[in-house]
Amino acid sequence: MWYAIVGYDFPESLEKRLLNRPAHVARLEALQSQGRLMLAGPFPAIDAEDPGAAGYTGSLIVAEFSSLEEAQAWVDAEPYLAGGVYEKVTVRPFRKTFPS
Repeated sequence: MWYAIVGYDFPESLEKRLLNRPAHVARLEALQSQGRLMLAGPFPAIDAEDPGAAGYTGSLIVAEFSSLEEAQAWVDAEPYLAGGVYEKVTVRPFRKTFPS
């Protein structure tokens, strides 16, 4: 099943985000290589493709896991969580409808 994972950044966490990004991206690339990543990306803090120093307010990941528990275990090992980027993370089942 697909799961929507939403990470909410701590304020002023851009430096920590940049520091932990390589490990974060490596985990997403692993999901992608397994065909389990639908999409992933950050929420810019301002209305801009590249928010610069304004940074980001969080991230959205939609990925496939065998259960909610497996999705939560994957999140629990997230470098952005351990590195102090994410203040909180929600994990919810997701059913893709469009595009079909």
